[in-house]
Amino acid sequence: MKALADRITISPTQMHGRPCIRGLRLTVADVLAMLAGGMTRDEILGDYPYLENADIDAVLGFASRQADHPVIAAE
Repeated sequence: MKALADRITISPTQMHGRPCIRGLRLTVADVLAMLAGGMTRDEILGDYPYLENADIDAVLGFASRQADHPVIAAE
Protein backbone atom coordinates (compact mmCIF):
# COMPACT_ATOMS: atom_id res chain seq x y z
CA MET A 1 0.00 0.00 0.00
CA LYS A 2 1.56 3.26 -1.16
CA ALA A 3 0.04 5.29 1.69
CA LEU A 4 1.99 3.23 4.22
CA ALA A 5 5.24 3.69 2.30
CA ASP A 6 4.68 7.44 2.20
CA ARG A 7 3.71 7.77 5.86
CA ILE A 8 5.70 5.10 7.73
CA THR A 9 9.46 5.35 7.45
CA ILE A 10 12.16 3.07 8.81
CA SER A 11 15.77 4.18 9.03
CA PRO A 12 18.54 2.61 11.09
CA THR A 13 19.80 6.11 11.93
CA GLN A 14 16.51 7.34 13.35
CA MET A 15 14.91 6.15 16.59
CA HIS A 16 17.10 3.00 16.48
CA GLY A 17 15.33 1.71 13.37
CA ARG A 18 11.83 1.82 14.84
CA PRO A 19 9.03 2.61 12.37
CA CYS A 20 8.34 6.36 12.47
CA ILE A 21 5.75 8.66 11.01
CA ARG A 22 7.00 10.55 7.94
CA GLY A 23 10.57 10.66 9.19
CA LEU A 24 9.54 12.46 12.37
CA ARG A 25 10.78 11.45 15.80
CA LEU A 26 7.40 9.96 16.65
CA THR A 27 7.14 6.20 16.35
CA VAL A 28 4.29 3.97 15.31
CA ALA A 29 4.46 2.46 18.80
CA ASP A 30 4.06 5.91 20.38
CA VAL A 31 0.81 6.54 18.52
CA LEU A 32 -0.46 3.03 19.20
CA ALA A 33 0.25 3.50 22.90
CA MET A 34 -1.71 6.76 22.91
CA LEU A 35 -4.67 5.09 21.23
CA ALA A 36 -4.47 2.09 23.56
CA GLY A 37 -4.34 4.48 26.51
CA GLY A 38 -7.67 5.94 25.50
CA MET A 39 -6.66 9.08 23.63
CA THR A 40 -8.90 10.01 20.73
CA ARG A 41 -7.64 10.96 17.29
CA ASP A 42 -8.60 14.55 17.96
CA GLU A 43 -6.61 14.57 21.22
CA ILE A 44 -3.55 13.13 19.50
CA LEU A 45 -3.82 15.58 16.61
CA GLY A 46 -4.23 18.41 19.10
CA ASP A 47 -1.12 17.38 21.05
CA TYR A 48 0.92 16.81 17.87
CA PRO A 49 -0.24 19.46 15.38
CA TYR A 50 2.25 18.28 12.74
CA LEU A 51 0.42 14.94 12.52
CA GLU A 52 -2.38 14.36 10.06
CA ASN A 53 -5.40 12.11 10.29
CA ALA A 54 -3.90 10.01 7.48
CA ASP A 55 -0.83 9.40 9.68
CA ILE A 56 -3.02 7.71 12.27
CA ASP A 57 -4.68 5.65 9.53
CA ALA A 58 -1.21 4.59 8.36
CA VAL A 59 -0.19 3.64 11.92
CA LEU A 60 -3.24 1.41 12.27
CA GLY A 61 -2.68 -0.12 8.84
CA PHE A 62 0.97 -0.78 9.60
CA ALA A 63 0.14 -2.39 12.95
CA SER A 64 -2.56 -4.50 11.34
CA ARG A 65 -0.13 -5.86 8.79
CA GLN A 66 2.53 -6.53 11.42
CA ALA A 67 0.06 -8.51 13.52
CA ASP A 68 -1.18 -10.59 10.56
CA HIS A 69 1.39 -13.33 10.29
CA PRO A 70 1.12 -17.09 10.60
CA VAL A 71 1.97 -18.67 13.90
CA ILE A 72 3.40 -22.17 13.76
CA ALA A 73 2.82 -24.12 16.92
CA ALA A 74 4.82 -27.21 17.73
CA GLU A 75 2.73 -30.20 18.66
